Amino acid sequence: MINGNHDLQPVTAGVGQPAQMINGMLPDFPIITMAPNGPFLIPGGIPVSLHPPPVDFSCTPSSESAIQKRINLLVNEGQTDPTDWHTPLAFTQLRHTEPIEGYENSVESWRVKDRMKTVSVALVLCLNVGVDPPDVFKPNPCARQECWLDPSALGSQKAVETIGNALQKQYERWQPRARYKQSLDPTIEDVKKLCISSRKSSKDERILFHYNGHGVPKPTANGEIWVFNKNYTQYLPLSVFDLQTWMGVPSIYVYDCCNAGTIVQSFLTFADSQEEEYEFQRKSYPDSDEMRETPPQYRQCIHLAACAGGEELPTNPDLPADLFTACLTTPIKMALRWYTLQNKTRLLPEITLDMIDKIPGQMNDRRTMLGELNWIFTAVTDTIAWNSVSRDLFHRLFRQDLLVASLFRNFLLAERVMRSYNCSPISFPNMPHSTAQHSMWETWDFALDACLCQLPAVLEGGQYMPSAFFTEQLTAFQVWLTYGSEERSPPEQLPIVLQVLLSQSHRLRALDLLGRFVDLGPWAVNQALSVGIFPYVLKLLQSSARELRPLLVFIWAKILAVDDTCQGEVIREGAHKYFFDILSDSYLPVEHRTMAAFVISRTVSDNIPGKEIALKDNLIPICEEQILESRGNLRQWVAICLGIFWTKHANSRWAGVRYVVYDKLFPLLHDPVPEVRIAAVFALGTFMGNDEDRSEHANAIDSAIGMQLVNACASDASPLVRMELVGALQWLVLHFEAQFTSIAAQMEEEERSVEQSGINIAAQKDADTTDKRSPENHLTTSQQMRKAAPNVGMHSFGGPVFHGNLFRNVVKVLMNYARDPFPDVTHAAIAVLQVISDRYRQPSLLASISRLDSHDHSQHSSPKSSSDLLDSVPRELETSLRINTVRQVSIESKKSSHEPTQLTYSQKYTRKRGMFDPGPSEDEELDEDHKVKTEAIFTTSFVSWCGKAFALPLMKPREDQDPAAARHFQKEWKYIRNKVLRANCASEIQTAGVARYDVQAFMNRNHEIPIRVQFDLCEPLLYVAGRSHISTWNYEKNFRVASFPNGHSRHNRISDVALLNRHYSPFILVAVDDGTVKVWKNIAFPGERKQEDLVTAWQALPEIISSHRAVGTVIDWEPMSQHLIVGGDAKLLRVWNLESETRIVDIPTRLDSSASSICSDSTSTGIFAAGYQDGSVRLYDRRCPAYDAQVMIFDGHASSVVSTKMPENVLFHKIYSGSADGDVKVWDARVPNQVSSNKTIPGMTAMDVHEKAEVFACGSNGQSLNVYNFLGSQLSSVKYYEGFMGQRIGPVSAVAFHPLRTTLAVGCTDSFVSVYTSALDKKPVRQ
Repeated sequence: MINGNHDLQPVTAGVGQPAQMINGMLPDFPIITMAPNGPFLIPGGIPVSLHPPPVDFSCTPSSESAIQKRINLLVNEGQTDPTDWHTPLAFTQLRHTEPIEGYENSVESWRVKDRMKTVSVALVLCLNVGVDPPDVFKPNPCARQECWLDPSALGSQKAVETIGNALQKQYERWQPRARYKQSLDPTIEDVKKLCISSRKSSKDERILFHYNGHGVPKPTANGEIWVFNKNYTQYLPLSVFDLQTWMGVPSIYVYDCCNAGTIVQSFLTFADSQEEEYEFQRKSYPDSDEMRETPPQYRQCIHLAACAGGEELPTNPDLPADLFTACLTTPIKMALRWYTLQNKTRLLPEITLDMIDKIPGQMNDRRTMLGELNWIFTAVTDTIAWNSVSRDLFHRLFRQDLLVASLFRNFLLAERVMRSYNCSPISFPNMPHSTAQHSMWETWDFALDACLCQLPAVLEGGQYMPSAFFTEQLTAFQVWLTYGSEERSPPEQLPIVLQVLLSQSHRLRALDLLGRFVDLGPWAVNQALSVGIFPYVLKLLQSSARELRPLLVFIWAKILAVDDTCQGEVIREGAHKYFFDILSDSYLPVEHRTMAAFVISRTVSDNIPGKEIALKDNLIPICEEQILESRGNLRQWVAICLGIFWTKHANSRWAGVRYVVYDKLFPLLHDPVPEVRIAAVFALGTFMGNDEDRSEHANAIDSAIGMQLVNACASDASPLVRMELVGALQWLVLHFEAQFTSIAAQMEEEERSVEQSGINIAAQKDADTTDKRSPENHLTTSQQMRKAAPNVGMHSFGGPVFHGNLFRNVVKVLMNYARDPFPDVTHAAIAVLQVISDRYRQPSLLASISRLDSHDHSQHSSPKSSSDLLDSVPRELETSLRINTVRQVSIESKKSSHEPTQLTYSQKYTRKRGMFDPGPSEDEELDEDHKVKTEAIFTTSFVSWCGKAFALPLMKPREDQDPAAARHFQKEWKYIRNKVLRANCASEIQTAGVARYDVQAFMNRNHEIPIRVQFDLCEPLLYVAGRSHISTWNYEKNFRVASFPNGHSRHNRISDVALLNRHYSPFILVAVDDGTVKVWKNIAFPGERKQEDLVTAWQALPEIISSHRAVGTVIDWEPMSQHLIVGGDAKLLRVWNLESETRIVDIPTRLDSSASSICSDSTSTGIFAAGYQDGSVRLYDRRCPAYDAQVMIFDGHASSVVSTKMPENVLFHKIYSGSADGDVKVWDARVPNQVSSNKTIPGMTAMDVHEKAEVFACGSNGQSLNVYNFLGSQLSSVKYYEGFMGQRIGPVSAVAFHPLRTTLAVGCTDSFVSVYTSALDKKPVRQ
């Protein structure tokens, strides 16, 4: 239990304050009390501490207003137009601007490998008190103290025993649980017996061998150390080779004697020779069992030596004789003594060595002076080590073994102290010599000054004031965070932050700064984990302090986003309950609960024990309460969490059935946030993906879920939703292979009957439709059925789908998606259809189809090389997917030695079979032991992509919210340019009503007949849409900038285009006559289009009706509301919200004729008009119910309406419509009567009205182009004239005004594109 009023204990052994780890974890520590200042939240839910004042991050509320202040300043100064800032940008969300894939981060190895303990300590003291060795000269006075005891004050025998006991106590401070054995003035046999017994009792754990050779000669040149004979009359050499053999591995050696470096060198030489000897023996006797064992790794032993070879130990009488041992075992006492001796500036002259020995306090009590100095020393030495050695070496020496970590931290002090006396301590592995001059030692000296200046008053009974060391170091860390980045070196104070977590008074601020640090990116998380932060933040999850919740959930979200292997410790320690409590706490902000949902999802991902524990702790009811929260991110992650939770886990699935959670997820399928819809589809898909229990009940639930998915998401505009839907429907295909195979057989039989009778199935099913589109003559009947089937299926989704229609509708959806305009959806659908195709084409399953196939082949000249289900799919896609698709793990059917019995479909599948009975299958003959789980045909990257957001910086403001971001500066520049251009064009607009438009400034041949033309708002670019390509022309420099194919079927054509975001960076929205819509970016860049340039694509208009006057698909784009209105050869007008990528309303036209033109009110009031081929113009209000949306009918045209416009000019509420016979009428949206009518040119094929000026242009198939003002006066006329100097203009197919200039673009059926202006700017160039 966590209790009391004490602070945390450190995970790494501090000076004078060892900490024991149980099973690699921290011991229990007390509860964290409430800090005086709690955290507050900034937008986005990022916790920031109030104490001390936080860094002014750019995502704080002040910076949120900073960008608005900047915009207001630009608008008030007249530099930009407020309309540009208020017009939203379409398709700029992350799902459109970056690949949908997870974050590829190489997780650094921060876990300590082979964590060890030093379980035995062998203390070998060769002192021979009273007798100096013959080769060592000791001055008088000289250093005499051993373990801070003077041997001369004790008898020789008693002195050795007392010193041995004192040394053992000094080591016990660092490792109290080790087995200690002393060998005082030993013989060779004594040392051998000591080493062998220690290795035997320690087994594979580490042994420490401490050698004090102050009473014997220096080690020999061969590295031999000296011991005694039994009578103490001779010094006997002990070979290091023998010593390493007796000690074995792993071991650590401490040599406190002169010339100690030679011992280390000899040890390494013998280690290499032993390894070479082993290799020689292994090659000589390869079959020997002994040679198969792993050779002893003597070079893995650790060595600490007091000095280098040839060096003498210091003899200063103010220092102990065992100075090296004093630094290793009593570092604080030694550091204070050395600091006092070295304090030449005498800043504290009253401090004496006697006062140093009287410093009050306990090493393990950080509230006292001695305890705080010990704590500071631990932080300083840990920081020096972290910033001086490699990560692998740091983990090995400072995190693997508590005793080794303590000795090496203290060895850093020995480096500093002994080098001041011209003595060079040696370590193996080598520590950099630069540690003695590290800048943190100056920080340590400053802390000592601050503490020791209080010592006289404290010794007289005064109160000790805690040091400001940690506060100052946290401030330094905070300053680094202000300017730090991945390119800079990591902050050296990071280990100090770890130490500060131990303190109650600094914990809140430390967590705050730690959260800011890990938010810098995965590299920062790896740095924090590498320094050893993990056990601390894991143990803190046992705290009930509410002020720590925002900080801890943020830090843990960062950790698990980068390294989800931590999930095991979270479950094992029961820390998952901490996040369960956060998720279920409705008083916490939504951002914190979202992070908790993410942490839980990572904790249970691919973790069966974790799922079992989470199931017992009621994860499903907790998530169920959060499903309908108002914030989309929380709904999204709760759905993802549920989906991950019951992935391949039957118990979780059935718990979801008991709570009917899937029913709660159904409303999310209609959520306005696309990511929430995708998450809901993912959750329901994984729910159906469980195959451990295929009972009738389970099949019925999966069927109901499948119907809901098809009904809700089959026609979704988001390709990610459709992609995830295919991923969900694949489980129905895998679980009900027989049913889908039978559906394929039925469709094949229907196709053959159609081929034999020549009757169109689609026309028979819709008897009320008199004019169905007939595919091109060159398509096969199979392709005709494929083309019609998805449309029929898509429309049956509007109402309830009966159980019997589920499998057929799923097949129709998949076949429709196999021709989806978005390639990723196409690939996924083909992969799933391939499973049905492969199973269907097995002769043993439907042998009757083989006979029908052979009969069919006899009727045709060429055999079918692929499944008929896929014959409408592009061959290259099918081939690539056959090779690359990850197939399911299936059970091979037993093949009979004889030919299969030829059964018809009705014989093989009888009516007595249950609805979800898998039907006859040869797999049933297999044993249960041979069955394996079904694997997914393909998987999506949506969940990993969502999790990537937590790995990347969250506190960093988005580019569109950062006034210092390059994107914002680019936007500012473009909006300033727009303002200047509008001002420069104002004079042109004023004279537009009297100007002539007959100067041809540009003419060039497009490689296709122009169908639509559009001007760029600011650049001299003209976008030309042909039948299948989009071309970009620079009409000032007379060259084609770029051209790319739209990628639709060659049987279809582009029918309309619209420019999105034209005031910033234009995207082009392309509508095809089959009802599909694609959005492209980078349209003005030369070169081939990549898949990344396709922003989105979807089926915008269903039920395309064929006619001899087909108009295809017509569109109108409302930039302010982000609405797209789609009509054309269909019986409805569909309104899409492109921000949410959802369908708003379907308005029935109640006409047999097609909508040939659509226009809308630029003020986004919901009013729009549509012109029809029957000559009528109808006004709609989409705010009304769909059936009552038609609010007015304007009749007056005797022929088909060519164009309708509602321009942004001085005449508001006006609708302009032009018909094929040349009539141009003006209507008032408030009354049903026409305002005016003008007779222009007969045979009108195109018309456009200027958005700002009071002019309109009409083009005809009679090779003429006329421009009129609103009064009906003709301003100019361009016609075809014969002769060398005559103007050339073909039958007009497209007309468009520049939105700001008095410039007109014309496309003709002879593939020429021209630009006319009212002034001679350019001479015509023909190419």
